Amino acid sequence: MRPADVILPNRVDVTTSTDVRYALQIAIDAPVDEQIVLDASKVETIDVAGLGVLVGAHRRARQTGRQLVLYDAQPRIVRLLAVTRLHRILTLEHSPARAG
Repeated sequence: MRPADVILPNRVDVTTSTDVRYALQIAIDAPVDEQIVLDASKVETIDVAGLGVLVGAHRRARQTGRQLVLYDAQPRIVRLLAVTRLHRILTLEHSPARAG
């Protein structure tokens, strides 16, 4: 498993968006690596508020010359990102166990 800068909760939605946004801001403001790795392996649901938080964090990271990486997202989350076309702007990576 790749070390994560932020471990996302099982729900990234209106109820958790403030906490997730805060955690992402801290990770972006602490430029240790070029990539900011978000462990998405536990995410079961994500709503429009959660997607908005990820897109906003992606934009903010890009402004600082960094890249947000959504790591090990479950297939249903990957499908949602594809349907919303966010897979085109968010970087997705998978562990060898999930990719195979």
